Amino acid sequence: MSPRTPDRRAPYTESAESAESSARRVRRRTFLGALGAVAAVGGSTAVASAVLPPEEGRKTAGRKAGRAQRPLFVGTSGGGIVTGSYDTSSGAISTSGAVQDVTSPTFLALSEDGKVLYALDEASEEGTVRAYAVGDGGKLSPLGDPQSTGGNGVTHLSVHASGKWLLSANYGSGSVAVHPVKADGALGARTDLVQHEGKGPDPDRQEGPHAHQIVSDPKGGFVIAVDLGTDSLFSYELDTGKGKLKRVAEAKAKPGAGPRHLAFHPDGRFAYVTNELDSTVSVYAYDAGSGKFTRGDSIPTVPEGDGSGERNYPAEVAVAADGRTVYVSNRGHNSVAWMSVGGGGESLKISGSVPCGGDWPRHISIPSGGDVLWAGNEKSSTIGVFSVDKESGALKKAGEPVKMTKPVCVLPG
Repeated sequence: MSPRTPDRRAPYTESAESAESSARRVRRRTFLGALGAVAAVGGSTAVASAVLPPEEGRKTAGRKAGRAQRPLFVGTSGGGIVTGSYDTSSGAISTSGAVQDVTSPTFLALSEDGKVLYALDEASEEGTVRAYAVGDGGKLSPLGDPQSTGGNGVTHLSVHASGKWLLSANYGSGSVAVHPVKADGALGARTDLVQHEGKGPDPDRQEGPHAHQIVSDPKGGFVIAVDLGTDSLFSYELDTGKGKLKRVAEAKAKPGAGPRHLAFHPDGRFAYVTNELDSTVSVYAYDAGSGKFTRGDSIPTVPEGDGSGERNYPAEVAVAADGRTVYVSNRGHNSVAWMSVGGGGESLKISGSVPCGGDWPRHISIPSGGDVLWAGNEKSSTIGVFSVDKESGALKKAGEPVKMTKPVCVLPG
């Protein structure tokens, strides 16, 4: 296979650098039995909202569209924020325009009421985050000024469970930041910046800290930062009055695994972490009282016996609302895999995979209802649309991929 050229923060290929409520009670006889310690343990910028060029104008993909439409936002690598809508029954996507005052908004987040959209700019020399008011039909209008994250290579953001703070992760500099959310949804000046320290055994990718994700736990008690460079999950308390982070725990991944993203089981007692550097997903038991994680088993994210020969870099992880299936995007293998969940969350078993509908699937998402899954294929400039079998969790192609410039984050409104 021809070699792949990594982007500024994407996984290195061999040639470039030498290569998401369950009511069931959790059974403890295996994993928890072995892990008994868990319980103890600059200036505003006008929005250029233009119609896309003809080749990227209104398009629809997926099964025959129904009547119910909801807003959809797509963060891209170099193509601004694409706006549009999706059919709630089929998942078919229609695009209508783009907000282009932000270069590479590779991750997006919505306020709980859906009235404000937050975006980062991965391409900015110093990381920035910004807010947009969501109007009728998903039209975006800027709210306040862009704010600095205090680091470089900002790669992830999320709204804290309280709704009062925006959290962001700087991959390049290995730090995490906090910004206040004002009454109108605009962002205030940064209130905290925490610098991670350490490194891992991979000299090309783990020469220092690389914070890749920051999220609240399901109950909002703690903030979790996933750091690829240090093989760590850092747990923080957030002072919701002052916007300050205080570290309370650290869990270590297998050395050299390179943890990238985390998603919680619906009951909040387990989390699943994609490991970018060793192509695995790990199960962690989580104690919501202390913020502590305990690592359990890891399994490959590519089905056994796959003979593609391509080095694989898992990216996003998502969990079905019923907690029975975990999904992982595979860059290199160019697939979305699904794993069945056992023991109420404590184990995973890979069940199958489907081609992603393009090349280099970074973000995957499941809109409410759970009937469809989208995969943002950055390098092929396509979004794969898949139907979800509610019983088995299996994925099936649902129409032709949607074409747009380097989609990364596909966010339903």
